[in-house]
Amino acid sequence: MAQKPPGQTKADLPPYFNIDPAAAATKLSDPIDTARFAKAAAFATRGRDDLARRGYAPDGAKRLRRFSTWEVCRYLIPVNPAHLRRVLRQNPDLPQGQGEGGSKWFTLEEILVLRDHFATDGAKDREYRAWRPEGLPAKVVAVANFKGGVGKTSTCAHLAMSAALDGYKVLVIDLDSQGSMTSIMGGTVEDEWQTVFPMLARDFAKTLEQENRVREASGQPPFPLDETLTAALEVSPRNLVQKTHWPNIDLIGAQLNLYWAEFQVPVWRMQMRSWPLWDSLSTALEEGGMLDEYDIILLDTPPALGYLTINALSAADILLVPLGASFLEFDSTGRFFDMIYSTFASIEEGENRARRSDGLPEIRFEWDAVRALITRFDANQQTDLANVIQAYFGDFMTTYRQEVTAMVGQAGEQVSGIYETDYRDFNRDTYVRGRETFDRTWAEVKEVILGTWWRDAQMAAEREAV
Repeated sequence: MAQKPPGQTKADLPPYFNIDPAAAATKLSDPIDTARFAKAAAFATRGRDDLARRGYAPDGAKRLRRFSTWEVCRYLIPVNPAHLRRVLRQNPDLPQGQGEGGSKWFTLEEILVLRDHFATDGAKDREYRAWRPEGLPAKVVAVANFKGGVGKTSTCAHLAMSAALDGYKVLVIDLDSQGSMTSIMGGTVEDEWQTVFPMLARDFAKTLEQENRVREASGQPPFPLDETLTAALEVSPRNLVQKTHWPNIDLIGAQLNLYWAEFQVPVWRMQMRSWPLWDSLSTALEEGGMLDEYDIILLDTPPALGYLTINALSAADILLVPLGASFLEFDSTGRFFDMIYSTFASIEEGENRARRSDGLPEIRFEWDAVRALITRFDANQQTDLANVIQAYFGDFMTTYRQEVTAMVGQAGEQVSGIYETDYRDFNRDTYVRGRETFDRTWAEVKEVILGTWWRDAQMAAEREAV
């Protein structure tokens, strides 16, 4: 038996020394059978619901707080507080807010009305209403990375809230069967038929119907449509949309059964190899009129490059890739880019081979912009590595690094975004610093969105001129 060095006591040894196997055995439960997982899942569901209800109203509904005059004038409408008060006195038909004295509190609905008023009657050199070119579709932004824990859902949620505060009408689509985005947005989803699943099933069913018309004309028997596909044909994409506690954010939610799509989609694809499964989501958005009804559509993806993520990437105009400033996340993100290349290049090659033989135009996947965003950034410890990541990813990177703050952590404990937290729960400087983390992220993403809209508008004008 090994001798302890002189003077070394048992307490000085690392905790993994001198473990008594017999004592360890007494701490074990009986062997775990499959039913035990069901019990653990039930407990987790109860706990999840309990935690998710933090920040909800007593009646179980989630409501958006009011915003003070200080917040309205600093962050939402570029007017002086004294001028805002003067305008409200002169226009008693405008929302007057709640509260006594100089500081009033306004709902976001009221702020949107005030913004419209100033856009019409305010100073001509101020931006009161966020810009979107007329006649062009919504921008679809996918937030994706197959590394978990990089801040995809948090980033996606805060971008949705930032855009909403800016006056845009936003649709958030939760493609992650864990349903974290759905919880943040206060959504309720009973089963997979309230997720994007019927959108995918409907697209395949319509492809089958089209193929059956061809088969019927040539005297061949039709492909059968099972109960799932028949039911999916009756589902409109619009029926899947639910309102949230934000007046200008709508949601298509997710829940655990959505993961079934990852098994069902390849079965459908094997049944009909000509079905372009990657276009299902984008087709549904277009046919449902969502590209016209909304300004920005945000897709929160699962941490995997499965069929749901492939649909999100194919539908996206802009791809945002959050990652932490660590070697493992940098390495994983590089592999994610490689898998995107391999996946979509393979689709292009296979489809275009068939299209060339049929004399059809070739397809090509294209994105307006791709940006990798460093999240949970600690400038004291991660600056050097972040600079290395910036150097290697180059123009794929945003310039701002999303810093981690105590305020972000506290908001997360309440299953809320920082824009939903009342600044009176912090000192004002802490609130300003915490909010700046996501304000600056939104500023860079908004710049990309506006730039791509502008480029689209110029291209459309050039086509009309020809």
